[in-house]
Amino acid sequence: MITFLIGLAILIGGGFLYGTFCEKLFQPDDRKTPAVASYDGVDYVGMKKWKNSLIQLLNIAGTGPILGPIQGILFGPLAFLTIPLGCVLAGAMHDYFSGMISMRNNGAQMPKMIQKYLGKNVRSFYNVVIMILMLLVGAVFIYTPGDLIVGEVLKQPTTSSNPTTWIVYALIFAYYLIATLFPIDQIIGRVYPIFGAFLVLSAVGIFIGVIVHPVQLQNVDFSNLAAQNKTNLPWIPIFFITVACGILSGFHATQATLISRSVTKEKEGKGTFFNMMLVEGFIAMCWAAGTMIVADKVGYSMNSAVKAPAMIGIISRDFLGSFGAIFAIIGVIVLPITSGDTALRSLRLIIAERFNIDQVSKTKRLAVSAGIFIPCAAILIFAKLNPNGFNLLWRYFAFTNQFIAIFALSMISVYLFIHKKNGWVALLPGCFYTFVVMSFIIHAPIGFQMYRLEGAKSYLYSYILSGAITVVYAWYTVNYAKKHGISIEDRKI
Repeated sequence: MITFLIGLAILIGGGFLYGTFCEKLFQPDDRKTPAVASYDGVDYVGMKKWKNSLIQLLNIAGTGPILGPIQGILFGPLAFLTIPLGCVLAGAMHDYFSGMISMRNNGAQMPKMIQKYLGKNVRSFYNVVIMILMLLVGAVFIYTPGDLIVGEVLKQPTTSSNPTTWIVYALIFAYYLIATLFPIDQIIGRVYPIFGAFLVLSAVGIFIGVIVHPVQLQNVDFSNLAAQNKTNLPWIPIFFITVACGILSGFHATQATLISRSVTKEKEGKGTFFNMMLVEGFIAMCWAAGTMIVADKVGYSMNSAVKAPAMIGIISRDFLGSFGAIFAIIGVIVLPITSGDTALRSLRLIIAERFNIDQVSKTKRLAVSAGIFIPCAAILIFAKLNPNGFNLLWRYFAFTNQFIAIFALSMISVYLFIHKKNGWVALLPGCFYTFVVMSFIIHAPIGFQMYRLEGAKSYLYSYILSGAITVVYAWYTVNYAKKHGISIEDRKI
């Protein structure tokens, strides 16, 4: 239990100190924000601080910070330290600067900011990757809440042959379409407070269950880390790809830029962007702790018949009983739904910016949305009908989610460097995650399959290649900032 409590102290205390440091580094002021200067009644709409913060939290906290830590804790109690450290130094910092830099650029979405601070060629590649990620997020966040509703709430089989499964998917899909089309304050701004209540109840319930449970959490043993790792897989890169959103998520940058259009004061940014990632880290810690407590009881492992999604119901019922588990499960259902809707909304804005499509027009909003929902539905159908479809979908989602973050971290570094500020706060996490994602995709069966040459457990060649790519990544970022300097800010966006 001591390791878990130390982790929470790092998350809360470290988050407060580092959040204050990042805020001073950025220096928010009293200038007009995009919500005020560019109000359009659809996407540029000012909302209250508590509502923006809640929406940001629900946007970023999908099933990633639950399913990821549920699997990640199998690497051992060291996860109770790496999750909060990564959340503070990488995840929360990434979210804060992404939102604030967007605010300084009239609420521009990530592709435009990537072009401004990293160049057109980088943006062209980024556009392809971010669109793939958004479609994957939309599909994953229909699949997972849909199956939880059918399996845990309706108590029916979640197979593709059950018509109820498709009906539930269709209802979630319909909500996503409405949330994507309507002004942000009319749908999202009104229903999220209700969703937020379930989220708070579920997270607090699991936390109390962990604290009072008779089974004590295991503490980290630095002299015996290998024995505490039950996966027999290397920490780098597998642990960080597995935990994913609980530490760092490239998807979050797209949500921060979305909310940058509804924040009315720059000084609200720390509470809206940085602190909400800390809350997500708290959610990840609680579910990881819950998994550790019940894992041995149910024989949970990477290769067991009990899978990560099923652990949600097991943990909820063990800690809260049958009645309390309902609220916890509903809270978990809420998380992906409130990320999937804004993921597709963000994709609409990204496409609209790319092709200069006016989004005040309802007809044009509908046309863009139709172009998004059709491929998203196709991905969902494939994942459900293919026996290994969801596992494949989740692996690509987890990798792409981390991969896309290194672009935002490079962009943040350039912004800080050209303003004569400490860009290393973003570049160092960017280098670390470049090494992580590249060593993973170079080695993995879903990537370049280097494992065929070096063996399933050896990453030597993958590490060497990833190290070289990381050096190029750092060189490009620093050199681009030096070459172009403050003149970057004169570029039209």
